[in-house]
Amino acid sequence: MRHGNRRLDVVLILGAVALTLLPWYRIEGGLFGLGWLAGFPISPEAAPGLVQIFAHGRLWLAAALVLLLLAVAARGMADPMRRGAVLAWTGAIGVLFLSLQGLAIGFSGWNWTVSDTLFGPLSNGQPAMGAGAVLSSITFVLLFAFGLAERGVMKGDAFVVSAIALLVFLVAVFVFYPIGSMFVGSVQDFDGSFNADNFIRNIQDPSIWSLNCVIGAGRCGVAWRTLWLAIMTGLGSTLLGLAFALVATRTRFPFKKGLRLLTILPIITPPFVIGLALTLLFGRAGVVTQGLSQLFGLEPGRWLYGLTGIWIAQVLSFTPISFLVLIGVVEGVSPSMEEASTTLRADRWRTFRRVSLPLMKPGLANAFLIGFIESMADFGNPLVLGGSHGVLSTEIFFAVVGSQNDPSRAAVLAMVLLAFTLSAFLAQRVWLSGKNFATVTGKGDSGSHIALPRGLSIGVHALVIPWILFTLVIYGMILIGGFVKTWGLDNSLTLDHYAKAFSISFENGIAWTGVAWNSFWTTMEIALISAPLTAAVGLLTAYIIVRQKFAGKNAFEFALMMSFAIPGTVIGVSYIMAFNLSPLEMTGSALILIACFVFRNMPVGVRGGIAAMSQLDKSLDEASLTLRANSFRTIRKVILPLLRPAITAALVYSFVRAITSISAVIFLVSAEYNMATSYIVGLVENGEYGVAIAYSSMLIVVMITVIAGVQLIVGERRLRRENRVAGLATSASSRQEKIA
Repeated sequence: MRHGNRRLDVVLILGAVALTLLPWYRIEGGLFGLGWLAGFPISPEAAPGLVQIFAHGRLWLAAALVLLLLAVAARGMADPMRRGAVLAWTGAIGVLFLSLQGLAIGFSGWNWTVSDTLFGPLSNGQPAMGAGAVLSSITFVLLFAFGLAERGVMKGDAFVVSAIALLVFLVAVFVFYPIGSMFVGSVQDFDGSFNADNFIRNIQDPSIWSLNCVIGAGRCGVAWRTLWLAIMTGLGSTLLGLAFALVATRTRFPFKKGLRLLTILPIITPPFVIGLALTLLFGRAGVVTQGLSQLFGLEPGRWLYGLTGIWIAQVLSFTPISFLVLIGVVEGVSPSMEEASTTLRADRWRTFRRVSLPLMKPGLANAFLIGFIESMADFGNPLVLGGSHGVLSTEIFFAVVGSQNDPSRAAVLAMVLLAFTLSAFLAQRVWLSGKNFATVTGKGDSGSHIALPRGLSIGVHALVIPWILFTLVIYGMILIGGFVKTWGLDNSLTLDHYAKAFSISFENGIAWTGVAWNSFWTTMEIALISAPLTAAVGLLTAYIIVRQKFAGKNAFEFALMMSFAIPGTVIGVSYIMAFNLSPLEMTGSALILIACFVFRNMPVGVRGGIAAMSQLDKSLDEASLTLRANSFRTIRKVILPLLRPAITAALVYSFVRAITSISAVIFLVSAEYNMATSYIVGLVENGEYGVAIAYSSMLIVVMITVIAGVQLIVGERRLRRENRVAGLATSASSRQEKIA
């Protein structure tokens, strides 16, 4: 009871701080700039909510004050059920009210015509929500959660109920609200009024849906072009990923460690760098193109600039992700099932086709889905290699920032892109639902996997070895390209590109004079902030999914994983449409980039946490709870120390993705907060390939250093554990010898 009151007191204090000590509305220059202190608490721009109500005529905010006072009154109620009901209703109404007033009232008054009709015109509008309004919203969410806990929901565990409520609230704000804003934006005019004409015009645009290519009369519409490219990329990356996994686990390939290392490189490479390297090889001034021209007199062609070049770049980029998905699946196929098949006189081909391959279906489906969605969302490679063959992601970009300046068209194209990816996501779930592919049980499973059929072994080697050599050549071009003056024109070696990007002056202290330093430090700052937040949100979600049972759990998990199926391009467009105006105006700030990375990359942390937490016996939690530890203490003292590898994986992945992401970032960067990938795209557009490759090489080195450092730490921890076990075994055996 006392703990519950203490938690409630803290939340009520936060609500009071939100209304009396923080600016209610957004501050130009940011809260931490502290420039608002000069006008606090009197000026309309910096005044807290209480002053806004009584001094500046924003009387509608009085509802938040009344609801908070009602929660304070509920604290003194003796009956926990009644107190819980009042707190829950107060919190729910508070969140609903703050959301509606933020959407309904803009800078110049009512945003909705119906509000103007019902309540009359407003003499005073309001800017976007600031620190006070946001903290007040969180206060009401927590009051709602504490009220449910008081009424016995989740066995009265306030921490678990609060975690679920906050996660649902955050996902609603940063995933579903932007997507909804994008749908609304597709039927809005430039002044915000409803106008379906633009939507109808864009959705019927022949350039999107044309099927002339099928009848040989022209080029396909951008939608079918993108869909075809995504299907081919998904198939190509899945096939190659499976070949790599089979070579790494079922053959005597001598360079297996190098093979695994090679598959990591494209993951830590900025997405358009492979397109650049292909240009250096096969472009009109490329090494291979010029070599063939000189040897055979062939005129340099432009075959690379189109769907073929994009497909090659995407398969190179996404095959490693398919490999990482499939290698665990291939290793997880039970050897005893394969041995049972061979015992029944099935040959190796029949065993692989009828036993091994069907058990790999979940991995193959996941690998194809990842390749499909990544291809749909890819922006860098189509921008570099697409030429006149645009795809949905580049068309969306040019509709937003190009000469078209047509937000409605961008929204319609993003909706088409979202429809494709969600259809693939749902089709995969339907295909795998109701089927059991488990092969690892609590019983011992001895034996080794059977060798691959000879023909299949030759086939996978014939795929993998040339692809390895091709990948090595690609990365060799990336390395060399930064040291060549002008590729194809002047191939003399130089350090000018690195000097231009990363020069340092020591005249009056250290001065970061290179053109890349500003975006580099911004990228590191954003990545270091977003990575731990992503890991925390992902692992907390995994704990709730694995360890808790509650109504709507499947819908909760699906909603959280939905952001994985939403391409980055759609996220970028929807964030621009949602957060460019009130109630939450974040465009051009670091906060919008951090929010984008956290909720874009969260599903990976969730899946990794679920996989790791599923291996921890529930008796560990139960023992802690039996000893009267609450859920928060159990997580902190028991669960987290056992999840260090999963935490490490989530941190590394989040850090790498924050550095290499481009499809969403390209829409959200600003002059003050420019990310590395966006800056490199600008270099490519200006034809500064040498500086772009030098910058990309620096990012690759940074990420390899971080990953190697983390792996070293994790490796040492495992070694100490093994040595300790070995030491215990040795001491035990010596004691047995003495007794004997």
